Amino acid sequence: MPGYKAPVEDFLFLFHELLEIDKRDDLPGFAELTPDMTGAILEGGAKFCEDVLQPLNQVGDEHGCVLENGVVRTPPGFKEAFQAYAEGGWNRLGAPEDAGGAGLPSIVTFAFTEMGMSANQAFAMYPGLTSAAYSALWATGEPWMKEHVAKRMIAGDWAGTMCLTEPHCGTDLKLMKTKAVEQEDGTYRLSGTKIFISGGDHDMTENIIHMVIAKIPDENGKLADDLSTVNFFMVPKVMVDQETGELKDRNGVTVGSIEKKMGIKGNATCVLNFDDAVAYRLGAPKKKDEKPAEGGEKKKSKSAGMAGMFGMMNGARMGVGIQGIAIGEVAYQNGVAYANERLAGRALTGAENPDGPADPIMVYPDVRRLLMGSRSFVEGARALAMYVSMLFSAQVFAKDEKEREEAADMAQLMTPIIKAYFTDKGFQAANDSMQVYGGHGYVRDHGMEQFVRDARINQVYEGANGIQALDLVARKMSAKGGRATMTYFGKVEGFIKANEGDEKMKPFIEPLKAGYARLGEAAGWLMENAPKNYNHAGAASYDILNLFGTVTLGWMWAQMAKVALEKLEAGTGNPDFYKRKLTLARYWMEREIPMTASYLERAKQGADGLMALDAEAF
Repeated sequence: MPGYKAPVEDFLFLFHELLEIDKRDDLPGFAELTPDMTGAILEGGAKFCEDVLQPLNQVGDEHGCVLENGVVRTPPGFKEAFQAYAEGGWNRLGAPEDAGGAGLPSIVTFAFTEMGMSANQAFAMYPGLTSAAYSALWATGEPWMKEHVAKRMIAGDWAGTMCLTEPHCGTDLKLMKTKAVEQEDGTYRLSGTKIFISGGDHDMTENIIHMVIAKIPDENGKLADDLSTVNFFMVPKVMVDQETGELKDRNGVTVGSIEKKMGIKGNATCVLNFDDAVAYRLGAPKKKDEKPAEGGEKKKSKSAGMAGMFGMMNGARMGVGIQGIAIGEVAYQNGVAYANERLAGRALTGAENPDGPADPIMVYPDVRRLLMGSRSFVEGARALAMYVSMLFSAQVFAKDEKEREEAADMAQLMTPIIKAYFTDKGFQAANDSMQVYGGHGYVRDHGMEQFVRDARINQVYEGANGIQALDLVARKMSAKGGRATMTYFGKVEGFIKANEGDEKMKPFIEPLKAGYARLGEAAGWLMENAPKNYNHAGAASYDILNLFGTVTLGWMWAQMAKVALEKLEAGTGNPDFYKRKLTLARYWMEREIPMTASYLERAKQGADGLMALDAEAF
């Protein structure tokens, strides 16, 4: 059976030595995030994930979810674990204090998210999706929804979902057919089918709140073939009394089937049928300075529409990227344990275990390549995820307007990189760690093949990675005249210039400088060639995303190396920890940054070769 140990020491390093979060007293809640406080939260969360969630991971995979008489039954132990999760308050870490939550910044909640996903991704997705749903409802819902629905979700009494995809319609929402017809009482009747709905039904809570996008038909009952009539709705599984919050009759939502999946089998991925279901249209989030209508008039709110959906999805994309880190972490940990125990052959330079029949396979350079590649990705990605989590807070609460603007730009730019690059590399880490096991890796006993199967879906979730790459080059890099890209370039270039004179930093700055130059060349090539033929942007997008991700993690590693060198020189902290950081930073610079040359050359080939074959010639 696989094991898991939460990386608490690494989170504390990122929080208090790299990012120095307790010094950001200009951001709400950050001044209270002392090492003692964050240490207590992380240690408590680690114990719950290690002792309660991780033992259920294989159970969920072996039993899966079952549809019985229209109700989904979760694997043994899941219902009790969900109750313990809520009783422990782990579902309320980031929820607003006035809603019964702890109101902690997202940097803390995303750290706990990673630990939960490492321990048991299938389980952790249930509260993760609920958090996304109640956050959207808190931002866009009417007062009664916040009081009687969102608070019940935050308390862990009810769960939530995101209902976006349809059988004929994934990314291209213009093709969506689910419709919502307005009624005289202001509610809507929603009909249609949604697929791939994670946590779409289960037996862990008495109600599930579905956040659904649908089109409103015109006066002739026709649906527009564009996004102009897309609206955002709340559809409860069981109706809720608006005055008392009591549960009433079942709504018109049923489970058509449970998808038969290759992984995350403990999470019920459902086909949901909406048949004249009562739906409540959600309004757009109000601005801080927005005043109510004069004279006490009830003004019809502007719909949240696509903005409401994307607000929910962007948080989910960050969460899916963290799932890539999480699976890479737990797979790596088990790969290391096996590499240190498995005996086979002798080291190439002579026996290192002369009293034993053979040496542990950890002595082989290629085994170390597999494991160090995984660990250098995981720790570099974790640093970037925590940095972007801080940006989420800064873009809303920073006192300086320019900092808010820069934080928002950087967060938008990093979102497709985190979602796509992290899930690709997370899958590779799981696959490489399984490779360490040799033949034992693909049998179920060790649990490694489950990590690979579970990791694979993350590359598809919340927009396939090819779509994320296209979003990066076609939208995010060029948005607002390329403002976000220039902000990013300025930060990386500023760090390089500030440290290139430091001889100790040379092994980290020189490779980063080379990778950064290649990224700049790729951006220049894109600006020159994409307007000539948009397919050039599409053809180059995936390689540019990989180039962007590799350089950005290099930037993170160079910053961590700087901190580690300073701590070693000062003689404070755990020297073995800092030495390990320097070794992993060096690995990234020596083994991963050189790949940027390949990504650049591939990107510059453009679309001609890719588009040369006629469709019928494939």
